[in-house]
Amino acid sequence: MQALGQELSNLQAETIYGRVKSVRGVLVEIAGPLTAFSIGARLSVERLNAKPIIVEIVGFREDAALAMPYGEVDGISPGARAMLKMAGSAIRPDTSWLGRIINAFGEPIDGKGPMVEGLTPMPIRNTPPPAHQRRRVGGPLDLGVKALNCFATCCSGQRLGIFAGSGVGKSVLMSMLAKNAAADIFIIGLIGERGREVQEFIEDNLGEEGLKRAIVVVATSDEAALMRRQAAYTTMCLAEYFRDQDRSVLCMIDSITRFAMAGREIGLSVGEPPATKGYTPTVFAELPRLLERAGPGTSEGSITGLFTVLVEGDDHNEPIADAVRGILDGHIVMERAIAERGRFPAINVLKSVSRTMPECVPEVERPLISEAKKHMSRYYDMEEIIRMGVYRPGSNNETDQAIYYTEQLEQFLHQGKNDATSLQDGYDELRKLLETPANI
Repeated sequence: MQALGQELSNLQAETIYGRVKSVRGVLVEIAGPLTAFSIGARLSVERLNAKPIIVEIVGFREDAALAMPYGEVDGISPGARAMLKMAGSAIRPDTSWLGRIINAFGEPIDGKGPMVEGLTPMPIRNTPPPAHQRRRVGGPLDLGVKALNCFATCCSGQRLGIFAGSGVGKSVLMSMLAKNAAADIFIIGLIGERGREVQEFIEDNLGEEGLKRAIVVVATSDEAALMRRQAAYTTMCLAEYFRDQDRSVLCMIDSITRFAMAGREIGLSVGEPPATKGYTPTVFAELPRLLERAGPGTSEGSITGLFTVLVEGDDHNEPIADAVRGILDGHIVMERAIAERGRFPAINVLKSVSRTMPECVPEVERPLISEAKKHMSRYYDMEEIIRMGVYRPGSNNETDQAIYYTEQLEQFLHQGKNDATSLQDGYDELRKLLETPANI
């Protein structure tokens, strides 16, 4: 009855519509009662010989509303009727959605039939909990990946970015986290993903067991910019739903860069002036609005956010990477040179930072991590000299130890995508490695 009452309240007392004035590229100009239109409002536009298409108002220009479609503009003609849809931008999640694959509108795309709608509508564009009411991040979260557990420990409710160029292994690392992390619920957003990789990720990487406790939101690269942007909002909305049920949620979005690219496409279409590398100011305003929604809630639930960032040309200081790094609570750096050496996941532990790590690592384990980093740091400082054969073994005892232990640590950091190592097992393995006398 509650859901029925909500539906009745969304019914329109009158029909409000405008007419298509022109179509320029993917931008649809609509004339009509502009006082009844607003930014973010959706309209259903009639098309010739095709189903009506949903468009969203993204701006205004003189006597017309500027709208962008959630699909192809084929079939839209001048004078076509655009009917205002009064229902707000919200979805009604339900626990039964676990194990399903949906699109940006919360509609099933896995061929398993319709989904049950929940009683409470959740706004797609929500605001984060008030800062003074949010709880602090919790204890360490076991991610099942040795390199992260030991050297970039993640706390429950933390937000981490995974920064890497194309083909370095971001998606594989994300699949390892989806299978092995110790969270109750997994919400995975595949934003701008290659169409062929979606099924591979779900079947090969996530697997049947992983899917049972996950919801996957998909918007492939060929879909409209609004769909790609909406998919990121829907992913975060679902995470908030389960967080409000006091669940531990791991929210993963692959990738934030494609979310930003969708925002750039929308901004440029409506005439917004470009800023750095063509990204519009709105893009940099939207990033914190999305990412700040992850984190601890006001009660027991929390959203641990892991967001991949595709760095263009392996430049980790490009605008989106730089902006995201300043928002999040840490960053994981994956390097192509490490992947080319055959060590996966290709995480550079010396360049990776977890800002909450000092508070959540047990006191007894801190000297262990410091010693391992000291050996690796000294080795990489001398790496060029060592590889050229200029360094003579026995010249410096600390360097000799760094060479020995770094080789062992490289083997320690290597992990197959189907392997899982718990937080404590990782510490124990690292301790055993460093307590073994160096063979020099």
